[in-house]
Amino acid sequence: MVRLKPRATNVVHPCPFCFDRMLVARGLTKEYQSGTQKLVVLNDVSFEVPQGAFISIVGPSGSGKTTLLGLLAGLDTPSRGTVSLDGTDIGSLNEDQRAQLRGLKVGFVFQSFQLIPTLTAQENVQVPLELAGRVPAREAMARARDLLTRVGLGDRTHHFPQQLSGGEQQRVALARAFVNEPRILFADEPTGNLDGTTGEKIVELLMSLNRERGCTIVLVTHDATLAARTQRTIRLRDGLVVEDLMHPEFDLARATMIADPAVAIR
Repeated sequence: MVRLKPRATNVVHPCPFCFDRMLVARGLTKEYQSGTQKLVVLNDVSFEVPQGAFISIVGPSGSGKTTLLGLLAGLDTPSRGTVSLDGTDIGSLNEDQRAQLRGLKVGFVFQSFQLIPTLTAQENVQVPLELAGRVPAREAMARARDLLTRVGLGDRTHHFPQQLSGGEQQRVALARAFVNEPRILFADEPTGNLDGTTGEKIVELLMSLNRERGCTIVLVTHDATLAARTQRTIRLRDGLVVEDLMHPEFDLARATMIADPAVAIR
């Protein structure tokens, strides 16, 4: 468990039932007051995600997918319920402590890439390392170049975002998300702005990085075909979990990637 700067209670509460579980959600409910009416976006959502898993969260627009991701990542707080991330009860942390936890253990990939237009691909990937200040500049540069090579952009390190295609920009975003070696990656519609073929390649990259680095991945998507490529799919509708489905073929695909590195990251 990461030791974080304590609140006034001087305690960062561990989760007593979360050993070897990267995420544990218990009774998550999120409500908003709209005039005299209460809008329930999530209603009593509970599930567990073991370390190293690759899961997808699917559902129609308005089903609560992005709200759930925000709660799991500590970007928002629930009206009721609890979230444990890598053994730490997020609800026991204040805002600064949650930000510190995310900086240490969490990576993000978004639909809109969120690259800084005035920085090169390599400089964009280096940003999290420079903000954290935990590694020397030379190591930060080497780590950024290595990750860009692993996602197939070793010859594009000095290109600016506007010089890259949508798929290439998302691969830069993936490299940036992994540069701090997070324990868990949250990907919110990472293929939403890409064509089907490019989106499939992004999912293959996520699978490869999940296998090679043991990083837990939570993928939010509206695309059932992409979700079927993951290990497990949690389906939401009207703020409720209506299905929790395992995909046995995921483990076969991952075993194939291990046996034949040529199908992994290129």
